[in-house]
Amino acid sequence: MKRVAILGGVRLPFCRMGTSYMDFSALDLQTEALKALVEKFHLRQERVGEVALGTVFQHPSIWNYAREAVLRSGLSPEVPGITVSRACATSLDAAFVIAQKIASGQIECGIAGGAESMSGVGLFIPQKLARRFVRTQGAKTFGQKFSIWKSLSLKELRVQGPAPEEPSSGLLMGNHCELMAQEWGITRADQDALSLASHQNGERAYQRGFYKDLIHPFNGIQKDNVLRGDTSAEKLAKLKPAFERSAKGTLTAGNSSPLTDGAACVFLASEEWAKQHGHEVQAYFTFCETAAVDIKKEGLLMAPAYAVPRMLQRANRKLQDFDFYEIHEAFAAQVLCTLKAWESERFFTERVKMPGPLGSIDRAKLNVVGGSVALGHPFGATGARIVATLAKLLQEKGSGRGLISVCTGGGMGTTAILER
Repeated sequence: MKRVAILGGVRLPFCRMGTSYMDFSALDLQTEALKALVEKFHLRQERVGEVALGTVFQHPSIWNYAREAVLRSGLSPEVPGITVSRACATSLDAAFVIAQKIASGQIECGIAGGAESMSGVGLFIPQKLARRFVRTQGAKTFGQKFSIWKSLSLKELRVQGPAPEEPSSGLLMGNHCELMAQEWGITRADQDALSLASHQNGERAYQRGFYKDLIHPFNGIQKDNVLRGDTSAEKLAKLKPAFERSAKGTLTAGNSSPLTDGAACVFLASEEWAKQHGHEVQAYFTFCETAAVDIKKEGLLMAPAYAVPRMLQRANRKLQDFDFYEIHEAFAAQVLCTLKAWESERFFTERVKMPGPLGSIDRAKLNVVGGSVALGHPFGATGARIVATLAKLLQEKGSGRGLISVCTGGGMGTTAILER
């Protein structure tokens, strides 16, 4: 198997839903990020092996989102594109697709990424109205068409947005996470403290220029507009619970990732291809793992607590063997539940069915340049953001390894190890 090198990445500034990217679709944002990557690595009209991209809320008129982005990007039109989707881990899984093809020798280089436009999520018409349109296609006379539409009611004309609830449970993701916080005893104060650190780390990273070559300005925006470098524990403490309105509620807008628009891409290649084309390798993909849980028995966002120990066992590593931990902050409570599970003997004995516990991590190594709570979370883009971020951190350090952990809707989790 060939070593899979990460050469670098590009993303747009992430923007809160309904703000600076209101007039752009996910495909628009993705195309802009992909164009920026093409320019950064001098790939105009080049035929890379494959492009894997994803978005969670794909418009039904675009049957292959990745291929459409390729055709608009400046790459050779001979480059194939594959669309990937796994909720919040979408672009991390896209990176796995490219990495596995490189490792097996099928391709020598490829691009992975994703985007989301929560501002431009498509609306849906009721199924009864949709069926009328379908039946009309087969009608041959005016009378047949009239009979199909004569009983139309105003209720059928009501458009609907995507259901915000988990289809399998009917609960919002935030409500699921509230239940997890209650089970694991995660306090509001601890959640706010993690969120504050995320904002502070993100602001410091911007101030020292870490994001200068990672972020491509777009539509007049040069910095994530979610980031609040001036927030404080006092400001976060004043926010009201966003999901559970009773006294039990601990999740707020301040310690939860916001609905966000944005896009990100990362360039991967075999080690040999990188050397032949004069590209420095930032880091290498070495291991990945995906897990799922039965959400009737386990917390919706707890799958990374299962995926990471399995991955570490295969890699023959301990949880403490990492210089950086990039743990996606869907909610601060979700990160804290995962960390607590890794420390729990009972969790490993009764649920994971593996030797454990993994123990604790050095919190100073967690999301050191900001996490999703502070930077934003465009569902399809977060995985690529994390891969590009961690690869650059390892390049800066000169050596070491980093752990990626991403929870997703549907009770899944995707994890990876990057090394230099």
